[in-house]
Amino acid sequence: MARVLTTVEAVRERFSALRQPLAFFDGPGGTQVPDSVIDAISEYLRESNANIGAPYGTSQRTDALVDRSHEAAADFLNATTEEVAFGPNMTTLNFALTRTAGREWAAGDEIVCTKLDHDGNVAPWIELARDRDLVVKFAEIDDECRLDIDHLQSLLSDRTRVVAFPYASNAVGTVTPVAEIAALAHEAGALAWVDAVHYAPHGPIDVQEIGADVLVCSPYKFFGPHMGLAFGRTELLESFRPYKVRPSANEPVGRRFETGTSQHELLAGFVAAVEHIQWMGWDYVLEHEHTLGQRFLEGLPDNCELYGIRTMEGRVPTFAFNVAGRRPEEVAVQLGDAGYAVWHGNYYAVEIFDRLGLPDGAVRVGICSYNTADEVDGLLGELRRL
Repeated sequence: MARVLTTVEAVRERFSALRQPLAFFDGPGGTQVPDSVIDAISEYLRESNANIGAPYGTSQRTDALVDRSHEAAADFLNATTEEVAFGPNMTTLNFALTRTAGREWAAGDEIVCTKLDHDGNVAPWIELARDRDLVVKFAEIDDECRLDIDHLQSLLSDRTRVVAFPYASNAVGTVTPVAEIAALAHEAGALAWVDAVHYAPHGPIDVQEIGADVLVCSPYKFFGPHMGLAFGRTELLESFRPYKVRPSANEPVGRRFETGTSQHELLAGFVAAVEHIQWMGWDYVLEHEHTLGQRFLEGLPDNCELYGIRTMEGRVPTFAFNVAGRRPEEVAVQLGDAGYAVWHGNYYAVEIFDRLGLPDGAVRVGICSYNTADEVDGLLGELRRL
């Protein structure tokens, strides 16, 4: 039987949260969740709430859920179940993993970050550098907020241990040439450390194809609950000595990095979020978001200055801009009062706004798979009235 084509109406029907009079363009800070995710979390707490490893029904169902969540994560990233780990959020996971990675590094070793990065993939390296006397360098961006690959390559040396970079910018939407950057890192003998938090709701991730050594993301950015997810190559994780309590499991290798008791109810929600994406299909997501993103770009009024790529090629539909004569916070408040949820500030993308000379940041609009053309048109209409 042929698959029924997904429509935005069918997608929205799955979200009770979307029935309120507010258009959600705040997805880059965290998407709304479908009812199936809410139901999965509450069902677990009602019927299976227990810790793992005990010889009774609720614990055995929790054991099965833990296995199923790792299978869903492996499927989502095209990894193996041994290579994935969950944590409370991406930043906490990244602090733990970076600290583990740097145990054996020497003073003067180097880390390359980029000016497109969210601070969750910068601050852990800066703190590690302070502790171990390492050097952190930053790859530049061009005037359209594309990563300067030539500059990045010029920073690499035989002392480079990691190239840390985003799959997509959470500030301006730029998508980086991930496989190319990973290949450059490997040629220098360094690890390719990818922040995929912002890209994850917008397109499929294949850690094998892009050549990532470590990749981190956040399920609450792709219709799931608040938690973090990490991938690490098996050989790399086996070479790390994790910070963990002695009785916790050493196998599968990825679970050595899941310190403490997992948020089992959130694992249930995570599985449901992956199933929601599988139900939508990436073809729908890519086409729908491209269409709405182009609609936004073509309708952006002249009083708005956009930062970043002016077309939908090489970006996701996340847009940073300022309105002439208005502070970003003022614009965001007025749009919120009119029924349009947007962000303002730097969204933890510290380096790019320093590079752009914008101490107050910008207004950010994020389009995702449940937004509609009418919502985009309504938002554009409000911007014209500012």
